[in-house]
Amino acid sequence: MDAVERAKSGHPGAPMGLAPLGYVLWSRHLKHNPRNPDWFNRDRFVLSCGHACMLIYSMLYLTGYELSLDELKNFRQWGSRTPGHPEHGLTPGVETTTGPLGQGFANAVGMALAEARLASEMNRPGYDVVDHHTYFIVSDGDLMEGISHEVASFAGHLKLGKLIGFYDNNRITIDGPTSLAYSDDAARRFEAYGWYVDRVEDGNDLEALDRAIESASSEGERPSLIIVDTHIAYGSPNKQDTAESHGAPLGAEEVALAKQNLGWDYTDDFYVPDEALKEWRRCLQRGAEVEAAHSELYAEFKQEYPAVAAELERRIGCKLPPGWEEKLPSFSGHEGAVATRAASGKVINALAPVMPELVGGSADLSGSTSTLVQDSKHVSSDDYTARNIHFGVREHGMGGMLSGMARHGGFIPYGGTFLIFSDYMRPSIRLAAMMGLKVIYVFTHDSIGLGEDGPTHQPVEQLSALRAIPNMTVIRPSDAGETVEAWRAALSAVKGPVALVLTRQKVPLIDRRSVANASGLLRGGYVLADSGGEPAVVLIASGSEVELALGARDELFEGGVVARVVSMPSLELFTAQDEGYRSSVLPQGIPRVAIEAAHPMSWYRVVGEQGIVIGLERFGASSPYKTIYEELGFTVKAVAEAARSLVNG
Repeated sequence: MDAVERAKSGHPGAPMGLAPLGYVLWSRHLKHNPRNPDWFNRDRFVLSCGHACMLIYSMLYLTGYELSLDELKNFRQWGSRTPGHPEHGLTPGVETTTGPLGQGFANAVGMALAEARLASEMNRPGYDVVDHHTYFIVSDGDLMEGISHEVASFAGHLKLGKLIGFYDNNRITIDGPTSLAYSDDAARRFEAYGWYVDRVEDGNDLEALDRAIESASSEGERPSLIIVDTHIAYGSPNKQDTAESHGAPLGAEEVALAKQNLGWDYTDDFYVPDEALKEWRRCLQRGAEVEAAHSELYAEFKQEYPAVAAELERRIGCKLPPGWEEKLPSFSGHEGAVATRAASGKVINALAPVMPELVGGSADLSGSTSTLVQDSKHVSSDDYTARNIHFGVREHGMGGMLSGMARHGGFIPYGGTFLIFSDYMRPSIRLAAMMGLKVIYVFTHDSIGLGEDGPTHQPVEQLSALRAIPNMTVIRPSDAGETVEAWRAALSAVKGPVALVLTRQKVPLIDRRSVANASGLLRGGYVLADSGGEPAVVLIASGSEVELALGARDELFEGGVVARVVSMPSLELFTAQDEGYRSSVLPQGIPRVAIEAAHPMSWYRVVGEQGIVIGLERFGASSPYKTIYEELGFTVKAVAEAARSLVNG
């Protein structure tokens, strides 16, 4: 109450109602060491209803994490470690960035899947060195969001028994009672998903909460949901069980009345009695003992299974296996034209035997996205060690679960779908970028080159939208050679999430004997081909449109115009280069034409005010892709004419 009141903004109600649950879970059950928040075998805790963040900030301070009381006093202020919704990397002990409802739930499912899979790989008889639970709290709003249905169904299907959730059933949303828009029977819903469901009818009953957690922990065969009936803003005499307490301070007078009503006799704000702090800080000793016991077990495990331990440590330490780059495939041209999605599939399968941390699948499109690891089974409740994850038709859930796997550690997760469906998972992508997670999105069917499926499936604005996300790297390779380099960049050169944007249609392999090596992709953009002498115009393209730029260069040369072709698969990587390099690729004062079968928004900053962008400001059409390209002006002739118009003024 004090923090929200001082900030004059925030959500006091849910933390007040959830305080007893937080106390029981964190002090009696959660396996964690406040002095070592990154201890790998800790239990994970996710507050999916991130607006209730004063709950977790309070628990982090009280249990002894490196979060001072002054930081709680600076709640929601510039530069504080207690922002308005939890942010991983800013506040010690916060496992994942939450706030957009449902995302934390999806992250928790991904963490539980990662734990199950890594345990299946690494544990040996008598040595359960990977062995922890994932706990999460969801609100009414979390369960209304569609992503919750996707991931709850997935978790039940895979029987993720170490996943335990708490549903804060306070029956209040911002607009009023949940009955305005929500009458689901949550218990029956989750039972239908295959979850174990329990209920605590009084959220203030510490012993009932304790028993429910014990019961869920011993379940093992199914994920668990404990429905906890709470009172939002519990103790507030005038605002308990009202929407007013959901997202606004109670007011100084009401805070005083609530403290009086709760029997809190201390008048100073932010006052923590020594007796209370001592009780909470027992978590320090308990956490140290739990970690020490695990360290002792791990030392024996390491002596007994040194190779397995070394592999586990490599993966936890995010170190790529030695010699992995030597396994990357090469394309000689004998294969003929190759769709970049197919080239990507060859990379995945070449790396799979030497890079066990590379794990993923698709949203029911494994064949179309070429994300299937050949000669491997799919992950199931009977076999978590398989290489292929069938996420089902759950793009949004897949995105959130990929982030959870990345946050857990031990994996480089990837997920595939059509580029058009990146819109379905955009909130998850955005949070992955905010956290800087190593997640790889394999987006295929990247343009009007999709062809006959028509405008509903042909992406137009998606590339610009993805490029607009800070910390996001988008790579659209032009051929099989650049696709190999795109994977190299995604795995080793880029820190955060990467979108690999790939063609459905076959594209010719660029003859690298006469042009620059594809390794230039690592710098985002590079001079692919010159015609000799100072260029009169620069043709810039990504993906399949690089072929058009090369064709236009030849046509212009026949007419006496010297053109340079720049392949620019990644605007983000190119922008990160120094000014000297960028100027060497795109000389100042020379007119530029950019070509991409997508919305032109991304390219205006590249071509400048005097340049031309050949792009799409309309939807596509249903037709063979070559016809669509012709009809919509994506031809060698159109590119050459645009270049001449700039050269001739």
